[in-house]
Amino acid sequence: RIKERAGEPLIRIAKRDSLPLWRAWGVRLIAVLLALLVNAAFIYSVTGLDPIAVYGVMWGGTFKSSYSFMTTLRDMVMLLCIGIALAPAFKMKFWNIGGEGQVLIGALATALVMIYAGDKLPSWLLIVAMFLAAVAAGAFWAFIPAYFKAKWNTNETLFTLMMNYVAINIVDCLTNIWRGAKSSMGTINTATQAGWFPKLFGYRFSLNIIIVFVLAILMYMYLRYTKHGYEISVIGESENTAKYVGINVKKAIIRTMLLSGAICGLA
Repeated sequence: RIKERAGEPLIRIAKRDSLPLWRAWGVRLIAVLLALLVNAAFIYSVTGLDPIAVYGVMWGGTFKSSYSFMTTLRDMVMLLCIGIALAPAFKMKFWNIGGEGQVLIGALATALVMIYAGDKLPSWLLIVAMFLAAVAAGAFWAFIPAYFKAKWNTNETLFTLMMNYVAINIVDCLTNIWRGAKSSMGTINTATQAGWFPKLFGYRFSLNIIIVFVLAILMYMYLRYTKHGYEISVIGESENTAKYVGINVKKAIIRTMLLSGAICGLA
């Protein structure tokens, strides 16, 4: 029988320092299976459909052709890109809920470059300009809440969340202005294809997939093996400890959010 010691709870959950590889992957597999079971129960209770048949349609829609698989992979890596962007901020316990706004502002900057420089720059230089504009815009949008957090200790969750709505309305406004004259159904430079990614392996979005997978590796190395990554971990564990060992917490917050916003803009 488990006896409760004085001042200690009866049951306590603690993170393991290390876990064997086979057990770590076993936990992941069990989590996926549980998710499928819970989702199957939800599908049946709400729709009355056979969950196995629903899963079959999902599987077929993903793997029935190379194009459908690549399309699924394209959508997956875009979500992965946003996850990569949010990872350093979340690890630092800075709750950046403004990924949506940072992505939108990055997209807005990309559209600006495509519309107003599409007929003035060669294709490769236009794409470079689009990348730089998107990264700079996303970083700027993330810098605002980071600065307020570092300067006045504002609540970053509310601040970044509210900035999503500001970004949505700015994009809505400019989309209404541009629609018809410069774009159709959200597609820019349809006739000239200026600023469009080149086709690789038969698909125009193959470059998206390559960039994001490379970015995932670089982010892993950044968080695990660099000084800045170490500082992020220390701040996430204890801000007071970080200050005690000489880490400039305010500077780290701004630097990390600039990186987070830049990658959101890149998405």
